[in-house]
Amino acid sequence: MTTSDTFRDLSLSLQGSVEVAHFDRRAFKVRRIFASLAADGETANLYLTPPEQEYWRGLFPDTFAPVSNKWGARGWTQVRLATIGSMELLPALRAAWSNGGGSEPPE
Repeated sequence: MTTSDTFRDLSLSLQGSVEVAHFDRRAFKVRRIFASLAADGETANLYLTPPEQEYWRGLFPDTFAPVSNKWGARGWTQVRLATIGSMELLPALRAAWSNGGGSEPPE
């Protein structure tokens, strides 16, 4: 189970991430918003590509679902935090971070 505090900590641990207000949600961005956390702390939305969305839905069908509007068709994906551990969620969050403009420093 991932708590809302853990989700926030994971989001902010990604390089260059900042927290901003976004309507009634807390959002996390680099160049663009890559994730947002619902006010009730039960769900989060991730900025995935449609193929990434399908991949994560296939792995965790009770956890990942398209956002229920046109944004869902573009890859925005809702995550039920109570149904996934933070270490299982982190790779999906990193994909969203990358889609939002994040990149690892060159080695």
